[in-house]
Amino acid sequence: MLPPSLPSSEELQGVLAFLRAAESLKHTTRTSWTSTGQHETVAAHTWRVCLMAFVLAPYFPDVDVGRLLRICLVHDLGEAISGDISAVLQVGVPSKAEQERADLEQLTTPLPVSTRDEIVALWDEYEQASTPEARLAKGIDKLETILQHNQGMMPPDFDFRFNLQYGARYTADEPLLRVIRSVLDEETEARARERE
Repeated sequence: MLPPSLPSSEELQGVLAFLRAAESLKHTTRTSWTSTGQHETVAAHTWRVCLMAFVLAPYFPDVDVGRLLRICLVHDLGEAISGDISAVLQVGVPSKAEQERADLEQLTTPLPVSTRDEIVALWDEYEQASTPEARLAKGIDKLETILQHNQGMMPPDFDFRFNLQYGARYTADEPLLRVIRSVLDEETEARARERE
């Protein structure tokens, strides 16, 4: 197989435009705090989701690790435009996924068509949890969020017990995710009791 040719000048400019726009994830905050009291960013969350997927992948021998990592990498890309909506607030926002997909399509517009189509297809796969890789990515995403809440300097009014049910359906099927979830749920309950 021959290596791909270099991108045209126009394609390269499109890739750079996309990367410049995606930079906003470095300062787009989530409703979580780091262990040093800084607001967590979407990019930081995505990085640790990818890291978790990488270190847990050996325990899932039937999963395509490359595909899993690509799904994890793109799962929150759409938030570069409209930002993150916390799970607590999503109850009243039924079109969150539609908005995020529309934002993703806008963000990826400058990319070559094949790259744009691949990113959107991976995002759709994640959103629909339609493959083993996507279901695993969903579970890891939820676990990383809970891990960060338990580790972070959360505000005094933070409801730790919300996390005891958060994303439970995505962490229930895989034995390893269930074990991790059990450990994190114990930590969550301990953090909640500290606030009482």
